[in-house]
Amino acid sequence: MVMDSSKINQCVEALCGCGCEAVRATISGMELGLPVEQTNSLDDTERAAVLSELKAIMSVYDDRA
Repeated sequence: MVMDSSKINQCVEALCGCGCEAVRATISGMELGLPVEQTNSLDDTERAAVLSELKAIMSVYDDRA
């Protein structure tokens, strides 16, 4: 199966638009296997890609702190 990078990017952008604290909460929830509404239309591989991308984005902010 081929991942839909546009769906992944749209999901990441929507989640990031909610702010840093919301993204951190989303990362924690996804790591625990909790459902995240914005990722409902994604398969497991795409969800993993979203989680990886969110972690990469937040690492930039966390390195500044």
